[in-house]
Amino acid sequence: MTDTSSDPLLAEITGPTPGQLLRKRVFGHQGLLIGAVVLGLLVLVAVFAPYLAPHNPYAQDLLARMQPPVFMGGTWNHPLGTDHLGRDYLSRLIYGARVSLLIGTIAALISGVIGTAMGVAAGYFGGKVDAVVTFLINVRLAMPVVLVALAVVAIMGGSLEVVIVVLGLLLWDRFAVVMRSSTLQVRGREYVAAARAVGCSTPRILMSEIMPNIVNNLIVVVTLEMAHAILLEAALSFLGLGVQPPTPSWGLMVSEGKNMMLFEPWLVLIPGAVLFILVLAINLMGDGLRDVTAPENR
Repeated sequence: MTDTSSDPLLAEITGPTPGQLLRKRVFGHQGLLIGAVVLGLLVLVAVFAPYLAPHNPYAQDLLARMQPPVFMGGTWNHPLGTDHLGRDYLSRLIYGARVSLLIGTIAALISGVIGTAMGVAAGYFGGKVDAVVTFLINVRLAMPVVLVALAVVAIMGGSLEVVIVVLGLLLWDRFAVVMRSSTLQVRGREYVAAARAVGCSTPRILMSEIMPNIVNNLIVVVTLEMAHAILLEAALSFLGLGVQPPTPSWGLMVSEGKNMMLFEPWLVLIPGAVLFILVLAINLMGDGLRDVTAPENR
């Protein structure tokens, strides 16, 4: 086999390999790199929380309550201060990353499986299947997510498991809409018709011909819904119907600090800023992955 890397003329004729093109697109996309680095750091913080947290996030010390962060005159024993119960704020912030990432990932996975299956089925089969799925999508869109989540969580009780299941069962509509539209565009292509002509089964066509060409749109929706689920969990926890104390949650930390916001604004600003950074990183990485994996760029 001829080695094109040692022959400049032959390499110029054949052009770069697909792997080289992919690496060039990945490392040339600033938004993707920034989002991936920030998200990767937050994931590492969540995974190694027991080793990074300077204190037990549940330990209370009323004699050390409401200590300010270092940048506001506090001590390095509690770099980000303490809350109204004397719990170390940095430790609770680190463990709160686990809650947000866990809820965002699992809720997006549940809703993604439901919505993708419905959308691909509606787009590929059409007819009555499409009519039923479209009706279900319209019913879901007529239901306000926040109000339904509040009602269900209030009835079943707030907990980590309940929040994950409720959000996973409520956020599938965007997956269904986008996957249905993408499948409608792809099912009439020549390669799909060729697969039917040679006798490929429907599952094989869906997995080998349809899904690889709509996965870039799926990636974008996954990241959007992951960020959406994280924000909804924070909203539910802020209202007291999400993750319950003493479990560290960024939304719960904002809720606990809101009464002191005028006097100790860092109680709200610190978890709010970290929540903003996480959601922004997820969206940047999702947009970057969509650009890199788009069929026209492959």
